Amino acid sequence: MKKIIITSIFSLLSLVAFTNQSKAQEFRSGIKGSFNLSNFYSNDIDDNNLRPGFSLGFFKENQIGPSAAIQTEFLFSTKGNRSEYRTGPFDGEAKFNLNYLELPIMLDLKAGSALDITFGPYVSYLVSANVTTEGDFGSSYSEIDRDELKSFDFGFSGGLGLNFGTTELGARYNLGLTEIANSNNARSIMGDAKNSVIQFYIALGM
Repeated sequence: MKKIIITSIFSLLSLVAFTNQSKAQEFRSGIKGSFNLSNFYSNDIDDNNLRPGFSLGFFKENQIGPSAAIQTEFLFSTKGNRSEYRTGPFDGEAKFNLNYLELPIMLDLKAGSALDITFGPYVSYLVSANVTTEGDFGSSYSEIDRDELKSFDFGFSGGLGLNFGTTELGARYNLGLTEIANSNNARSIMGDAKNSVIQFYIALGM
């Protein structure tokens, strides 16, 4: 599956490079931000809650036809999960906070003048990770050794957007296909968990 994603990314990059050579090429660029609701999905984890977060970065859209474009993005994106726990009579909440640099490469299909349908692969690089807890025992913060987790996250994205001039509002779902844990110690806690993110975004053209 990872080979399929990598092949898809290189194919789309090649298409962008080809269209950039065209004198008739039209493109737009801008900034993009989103409100994220992230979670882990796994056969081993069944008590998960959505963790709020965000993404922020830049995009560039290259027209490849009258109703199609390739949109490349470079984002800082937070992912992770929030879980509640109970130890005897004591309650608490733990948050896994994973911070990535993310490169989605999306095929953007124009369905009329206002609606965009987007889908494509993404690759993310893990920048940092930590765990925070808060409960009856108090609060804590612990950095996670990055060697415990996979450095790269691969997956697919899909969503819908509405255009209002140079502004676009939309929603997207990112499905990770790479296990997050990279060590036996991490797997004992996270199992075979993968990233899952719902995004509500705004993109501003420049």
